[in-house]
Amino acid sequence: MGIHIITVGGTIDKVYAPAGAAHGNSDYDVAAPAVIDIMARVNPRLEVEVTPLLGKDSLDMCDLDRAALVTAVKASSAQQIVITHGTDTMIKTGQALTAVKGKTLVLTGAMRPALFRDSDADFNLGAAVTAAQIMPKGVYLCMNGRVFDIDSVSKNHLKQQFQDS
Repeated sequence: MGIHIITVGGTIDKVYAPAGAAHGNSDYDVAAPAVIDIMARVNPRLEVEVTPLLGKDSLDMCDLDRAALVTAVKASSAQQIVITHGTDTMIKTGQALTAVKGKTLVLTGAMRPALFRDSDADFNLGAAVTAAQIMPKGVYLCMNGRVFDIDSVSKNHLKQQFQDS
């Protein structure tokens, strides 16, 4: 197997909510995984398997969701796995994934939905797929053109970027 991409939701998969249907502080709903269309459009020269696991805003993820992701990652026959995830709790999920040994795990997502013209989704996903192929075994976060070790990264909400912590 080449790269296994597991999707759990987040901004990368969001679409505008129907009028009057917005919930919480968001005008968006999590839709079908954007990675399916992105990978079809870019036509990569590697084998990619996509598994939709959850479809949640990362602020709605709980420990049971993270445990389900850890179980799915452990069960995957792939050694290189990319996980698309919402940016607000991506680090917390990455830290839960440190329980998985012997695989290269890369979390990525987007600050703007993949359907938006100015989205960073394609860029981040491409970087994450590359990172999964070249980084040693461990857990990483790949956003904003950088690969971060999961234990030394933080989100700068003002700049809408991740940075070394």
